[in-house]
Amino acid sequence: MNLVKPKALKPGDTVATISLSWGGAGELPERYEQGKRQLQETFGLNVVETKHALKSAQWLYENPQARAQDLMEAFADPSIKGIISTIGGDDSCRILRYVDVEIISQNPKLFLGFSDSTITHLLCLKAGLSTFYGTALLVGFAENGGMYPYQVADIKRTLFSTEVIGQLKPNEAGWTSELLDWSDVSLQNKKRKVEANPGWNFLQGETIAQGRLIGGCMEALESLKGTTWWPDNECWADSILFFETSELKPEPDSFRWWLRNYAEQGILKKANGIILGRPYDNVYVNAYNDELLKVLHEEGLTKMPVITEMDFGHTCPVFTIPYGAMAQIDCLTKTFSLLESGVDE
Repeated sequence: MNLVKPKALKPGDTVATISLSWGGAGELPERYEQGKRQLQETFGLNVVETKHALKSAQWLYENPQARAQDLMEAFADPSIKGIISTIGGDDSCRILRYVDVEIISQNPKLFLGFSDSTITHLLCLKAGLSTFYGTALLVGFAENGGMYPYQVADIKRTLFSTEVIGQLKPNEAGWTSELLDWSDVSLQNKKRKVEANPGWNFLQGETIAQGRLIGGCMEALESLKGTTWWPDNECWADSILFFETSELKPEPDSFRWWLRNYAEQGILKKANGIILGRPYDNVYVNAYNDELLKVLHEEGLTKMPVITEMDFGHTCPVFTIPYGAMAQIDCLTKTFSLLESGVDE
């Protein structure tokens, strides 16, 4: 998995926001403007919208080709240095029939998003581009009462610096998935309740594992299995898999069935390790751990290094995962590290 790294962002660069699934930015203009403002003020970026980014949710649902057009135009525009998803959703797989992989391959640049943006990440993977599984504009950048310091430091370290990222740590200040009504403007400056972070759970393993990162939101990944957009076998070889689940809080039975599919594809045995994001509201956290151990033990993978309850996915704040970057799970020192930079000069 030899992917092209995009160029690092720098203050003054122009980034484009895009709505590839749910049209939340158009439905929640005040929330969008808060995220845009905090993105500009904190990182010194010039933020523009793709042509249809602020259309209504219904209009975007009815026009997947327009969403794909926005993505192609953003990649083809040399003035745009990065593309940031406004929010996830559940149907960005519908844009894939309208995209041109060559446009992405010929114009590599930074793409950031999570959840249903998994679809776009795997599209870019097909194009040979490393992208970033991290927060979205309506989430981390529009955070109530201002961005979390953990999130700001992560973005600067991962997207603006060409230095090796190095060891990542849990957010000692805690995590949250408290839902404050985004449509209630009076709540925009109210900080969310934060839960204590006990640290990441080194679920099993006694050694050091290294591998290139590949994965995403498990529900979104389900929509691409069996399609031409599913990663080639070599992408899974010697990898560290990263998985997380959405705010839909899938039942542990579903989680187990999905894992067994990865087992039957041979993906689990190709991988060197697994990291799992903390589930939304911490629901099913113990059940997911049990199901993961169960499937790994069914496959004879009782020694595979695994970390769960990590700060990525659908709780906040999160660290950003560069697709294809070399990562390390060290079960001896109980650490997780990225062994290279996410971006190039």
